Amino acid sequence: MTRRLPKKDVVIVGLGWTGSILAYELAQAGLDVVAIERGPWRDTATDFNITTAPDELRYAIRKEIFLRPAQETVTFRNNLSQTALPIRQFGSFLPPNGVGGAGLHWNGQTWRFLPDDFRLRSHYTERYGANFLPENNSIQDWPMSYEELEPHYDRFEKILGVSGKAGNLKGQVQPGGNPLEGARSDEYPTPPMQQGYSQSLFMKAATEMGLHPFPRPSANLSVAYTNPYGVRMAPCTYCGFCEWFGCANYSKSSPQTCVLPVLMRHPGFEARVECEVTKVNLTPDGKHATGVTYVDTQRVEWEQPADLVLLCAFSFFNVRLLLLSGIGKPYDPARGEGVVGRNYAYQTGTGATGHFENVRFNPFAAAGSLGCALDDYNSDNFDHGPHGFVGGANITNAYTNGRPIAYHPVPPGTPAWGSAWKKAVKENYNTTTNVAAQGSVMSYRDACLDLDPTYKDPLGRPLLRMTFDYHPNEQKMANWMADRCEEIVRRMGAKQTSPNRLRVPYTVVPYQTTHNTGGSIIGNDPTTSALNRYCQSWDVSNVFVTGASLFPQNAGYNPTGTVGALAFWLVAALRDRYLRNPGPLVQA
Repeated sequence: MTRRLPKKDVVIVGLGWTGSILAYELAQAGLDVVAIERGPWRDTATDFNITTAPDELRYAIRKEIFLRPAQETVTFRNNLSQTALPIRQFGSFLPPNGVGGAGLHWNGQTWRFLPDDFRLRSHYTERYGANFLPENNSIQDWPMSYEELEPHYDRFEKILGVSGKAGNLKGQVQPGGNPLEGARSDEYPTPPMQQGYSQSLFMKAATEMGLHPFPRPSANLSVAYTNPYGVRMAPCTYCGFCEWFGCANYSKSSPQTCVLPVLMRHPGFEARVECEVTKVNLTPDGKHATGVTYVDTQRVEWEQPADLVLLCAFSFFNVRLLLLSGIGKPYDPARGEGVVGRNYAYQTGTGATGHFENVRFNPFAAAGSLGCALDDYNSDNFDHGPHGFVGGANITNAYTNGRPIAYHPVPPGTPAWGSAWKKAVKENYNTTTNVAAQGSVMSYRDACLDLDPTYKDPLGRPLLRMTFDYHPNEQKMANWMADRCEEIVRRMGAKQTSPNRLRVPYTVVPYQTTHNTGGSIIGNDPTTSALNRYCQSWDVSNVFVTGASLFPQNAGYNPTGTVGALAFWLVAALRDRYLRNPGPLVQA
């Protein structure tokens, strides 16, 4: 029997970046807010003590803070003709589990998408013609511009205290920053991180090649900082335990270090952890949400009524909850109709490794977003016409870590074990660096998410099914970027180089990125988008969705900066528009 709880103004599903920001901003606006989080409570002081946090075996190898497939998994296939099978060990991407979400275990790379990324279909069509776009694509323009989203990028960066250097300040190019970025209204909150010897070689080589390198924006803070919420953070110590770890030093921006300290003290907020939302409840006509149903660890079922439902979970799980709740028409790839599950995309990763002589790069002195980058080959910053592909990549030289268990670079042809392997590890640990390209992925008609017809979770609900492979456009683009990376690493002085090309077909086994996008995308047309420009369901006006599932396709950047900007965009829409006159904010 379902137990009914007292009504709240707002119920939030998931307590990561977007859930915590929306909870605090709406509680500050006077609303009674509850957040329901499937995973456990996680706190810096108790969960990531300085003496236990840098445990590579526990966190990087055994992946303690990630979702277990026994809790929930995804079925996968490369194309529509295959039978999908469950992922029994997450590899390519690592969904989060617990308070803080992916904002707890991320590296801290905080990018803004470029202005062209927001009108991608229009821009490419205008410059190259409609026939230049890849076959069978479903590329769409965003329903807002970079200029509209810019103040919200700025707000998110100030909450995080992002370290960096502006390259375009109010339309004026600034020395030391990224001259190809969209215009910024303000400088970064904190200065760039201190770079290492490898980055100095990269900066020199790229500049000599006529490129435009700059220090990578980083949510690993370069100096002590107090954010607009009044939360204080410490400078990074370059310990090399960022990605897949919680930060014990209060230096890596996360919900735990930027929002939760003030949110948890707010009288208008309540958090319920280890409780899984199973569906959004609707009125009989399906046009209004009445709240959510969830189960606790004892499998007791609860109903939480609310006036406003905000889906702030990881991208996959927002899409699945919409499908399980019957909100929006499920996407049918055979007919190209429907909206929920449409336009799934991922990221490409290629590059080149360089082996040097008589250097000491000291890779252990690292941080998740320490490094230098360039955008000369990102978005449409270069002429795509001669190359026959669309999309691009940011190119970076960085060390995220030099941890002892997993970091042991060796040249091609080195034996996989034995005395020769040990000798190569010793000789190359301090003399190897990498130039990497993180590239965009376009959206296609056959790349999608839906409910699996066979496999179910422990509660008897269909699992989410993922259909995805790299298309020829992405293969061509990513491998062209690998060649550019190899040119740079050679110019840096490497004695031996080897390109790292795109693995095809796509596989879910080795780790790549947790940059899964699309499935509940935003747009101006309810026949091709699940949400309107204010992240509001076209069909159920008191349901809003956040996160990377909103992206119509993926750009050549990490998604978190844009996810955060969209959260503040939604805050403004709710506070200034919806709460004054609840209902559809855009007429279909």
